[in-house]
Amino acid sequence: MSDMRLIVAGAGGRMGRALVRAIADSKGAVLAGALEAPGSDLLGKDAGVLAGLPANGVKLSADLWAMSKEADGILDFTVPAATIANVAIAAERGIVHVVGTTGLSASDNAVIKSVTNRAVVVQSGNMSLGVNLLAAVVKRVAKALDESFDIEIVESHHRMKVDAPSGTALMLGQAAAAGRGIALDEAHSERGRDGITGARKPGAIGFASLRGGTVAGDHSVTFLGPFERLTLSHQAEDRMLFAHGALKAALWAHGKKPGHYSMADVLGLADI
Repeated sequence: MSDMRLIVAGAGGRMGRALVRAIADSKGAVLAGALEAPGSDLLGKDAGVLAGLPANGVKLSADLWAMSKEADGILDFTVPAATIANVAIAAERGIVHVVGTTGLSASDNAVIKSVTNRAVVVQSGNMSLGVNLLAAVVKRVAKALDESFDIEIVESHHRMKVDAPSGTALMLGQAAAAGRGIALDEAHSERGRDGITGARKPGAIGFASLRGGTVAGDHSVTFLGPFERLTLSHQAEDRMLFAHGALKAALWAHGKKPGHYSMADVLGLADI
């Protein structure tokens, strides 16, 4: 099979540049396009140069329809509005859409899932191997421990992150909720405690978000029971791990039948 031709959405951003570097370092994939927002000062710049590499001749453009004509997939770590705009074009072109965007609403996710009867979408709040293994373990532990163990999730990210809790924290919360056989909704989620909150609700899953510095992403899930605590954690040291995970997802999805997949599917963890 020839190399998979990939578009990087948000190619001028930090994650986009990491994705360009990951593709350059990989076997089996080539950069077919570099997408950037209309009006960006980076339009027309060379994607390789922006990523700290030699010039590759791929210029940043805002025209996804044109660049996707000769592409096999798109790696999308942008913002919700941009991702939703990209969904329709990717589905129309029949290319793989790897979605790592966080902060998506329920209606945004419904739009993404609406195209998966005719398109291949791989979506995850985190593309790293370690985090997805952590989620599988969290689900198992939550299932094994009863409600006498409270569940608290703490995440830390760099000062520029705009959404909270992080997509990864929510993914871990969903894993814990699945282990408990409940839905992660307002009835089972506690966030942003402040003031006189009253006692902790039995069975709730708590979230706390820290922001500052250049933290790539730290997450911990703590099970607090009578006289003992168990903490499971993951520390991301460089966003390149997310880029390589996204690339792995795209290569895995190439040629798959239409559907909505996750990194758990990519890594063979869906049944855990």
